[in-house]
Amino acid sequence: MSLLTLLPFIVLIGAMFLMTRSAKKKQQEAIEMRNQMQPGSGVRTIGGMYATVKEVNEDTVLLDAGPGVELLFAKNSIGAVLSDDEYNRIVHGIEHDLKSDVVPDDASSLTETDDSSDAAAASDDTPVDLGKKDAADEPADADTADEAKAEAQSKKSDGDSDAK
Repeated sequence: MSLLTLLPFIVLIGAMFLMTRSAKKKQQEAIEMRNQMQPGSGVRTIGGMYATVKEVNEDTVLLDAGPGVELLFAKNSIGAVLSDDEYNRIVHGIEHDLKSDVVPDDASSLTETDDSSDAAAASDDTPVDLGKKDAADEPADADTADEAKAEAQSKKSDGDSDAK
């Protein structure tokens, strides 16, 4: 047999090897995630139920689904172990305070003292030139402005305008 006839079989075996390898890796990550469960952590089951872990055994997990509701699940039926912030956001509707995560635009707010805060407040009152022209900056020649307006009006009233 030539190498050319064996090539499709070699490619097929290689693809099967890669697929089983990635599946085994995902399975190991899921087992590791389930082994990291501790009492008090929030979980989502594969059925979509959110609960708090009350007790972890070798093959089972006791979940607290609400006041007075305890359910016994197989350990492999846990779909995800959630962080405290994510669990509280989903179950209780409590949003995490995003302002504590915001990084300031500059480092001056991290190092400024009371004396420098007055100077910073005074510098914030100065106007910033954004390249826009005020009415005072326009030319005083009113005739050229009137001519431009009249020309614009005549273009609008031509009848061949954009109205169709």
